[in-house]
Amino acid sequence: MAGRNHSAWLLIATTLLFAATATAQQNCSSAKFTSGRSFQSCTTLPVLGASLYWTYHASNATADVAFRAPQSADGWVAWGINTGRFAGMAGSSVFVASQDGNGAVSVLTTYLESTAPSLTNNTLKLAVPAGPAAEYAGGAYTIYVTVALPGNSTVQNTVWQAGPLSKGQIAPHPTSAANLLSAQKLDFLSGGRSTGATKSKLSRRNLRGFHQG
Repeated sequence: MAGRNHSAWLLIATTLLFAATATAQQNCSSAKFTSGRSFQSCTTLPVLGASLYWTYHASNATADVAFRAPQSADGWVAWGINTGRFAGMAGSSVFVASQDGNGAVSVLTTYLESTAPSLTNNTLKLAVPAGPAAEYAGGAYTIYVTVALPGNSTVQNTVWQAGPLSKGQIAPHPTSAANLLSAQKLDFLSGGRSTGATKSKLSRRNLRGFHQG
């Protein structure tokens, strides 16, 4: 009897997982983009209300990516790839979108060398065949970029984050569970994914010193 109950619960859990996955795919597949952009694959990310869209090009191991996340006009969002062995913010090449007081949206491209990064612009550890762009509409940022997948591998450790701005400067992101779990191993070919903690808390001192220009 115990074996039957275990099998029944396993079947129910599997069914719910597939249903949740199908719902997430349906939610992200209804998104619209400007300038006639379209993407072949998408996934609703597990935290921060974000979604990722991409088209993988096997001929040159690149991916056209759109990252979308809800945020207030006085906040920032980021997406990137960790080129190291572990999923986390430290060791990641990231694209950070925010806007100035006039509503002009810009993208910082930076490598997070540690949990206390310098946030120096143009220091990515991956190739970007088509430079990033970003827009803010409907209470959400969308970052567009084409990346060369490190090591020609379709499986990458992806990270994302969101936080506030303070007087034009990127302020520290919250340390809630959602902000600390914003990492996912993603297969850009099959769409397979798994999540993991990011240990993504960044130095308050360094974030205070960064100004978006």
